[in-house]
Amino acid sequence: MTSETEKELQNLRNRLRDLADKSYRQNIFCFTNFLGLSELETFWRMEAELKSAGYTLFGGLENSERQMIRFGNAEELGYEVPFPIVCIHIQPVTAKFAEKLSHRDFLGALMNLGIERSTLGDIKVGDKEAYLFCQESMADYICENLTQVRHTHVVCKVDEFQNVPEEVPESCTITVSSLRVDACIAKVYNQSRSDCLELFRAGKVYVDGRLCENNSRILKPGETVNARGFGKFKMCGEARETRKGKLSVEMAVFR
Repeated sequence: MTSETEKELQNLRNRLRDLADKSYRQNIFCFTNFLGLSELETFWRMEAELKSAGYTLFGGLENSERQMIRFGNAEELGYEVPFPIVCIHIQPVTAKFAEKLSHRDFLGALMNLGIERSTLGDIKVGDKEAYLFCQESMADYICENLTQVRHTHVVCKVDEFQNVPEEVPESCTITVSSLRVDACIAKVYNQSRSDCLELFRAGKVYVDGRLCENNSRILKPGETVNARGFGKFKMCGEARETRKGKLSVEMAVFR
């Protein structure tokens, strides 16, 4: 780990402590910016010292990858404050002339506006459109200034969370000798076990939002694996034993 990375981690630790302490002492809700998986892992490693303040995680949808942390317990404080998150629908001005746009295209256009990544949550990309979760304070700026993604002219408007289309995964049945997480990743993404091991060494594998450093960990029904750079998948139901003694299991794969 470089000294710069360690400094960033220490700054995040200090920020989390400050927010939790402020919430506890002043009896108010305090919010972080949007945090990615690696930043959320820092929080989980500190959970024991921060939990006295109470906390809730939310990113706009139930299965959001990037989330905010709200310090404060509604029952103890006696009031409720919603997360300062809004959903922006980004769509082409003229659909028939629009390009097929990727997550990278939308994120790149936002970054070109000089927006901090920490103010942005997940971007759910559909057919030539996207739904962006962002801090409420950024909504007007984005709606006014995001007018083009690559060569496609777009229009933005704040939308309701419930209007975001449900993400439909692909169904994939794999056969493995065991439900080790590295074996499942290798099968789902057609990678060698040695390539998968590199993902673990690089800290790029998360199970249910928590960093997974044990490549031989056994995957359980309902758990979601996120392999950074590949995507994520969820184990659906119990595995079935084949005639040859292997395990057949269905995965829901999110591309």
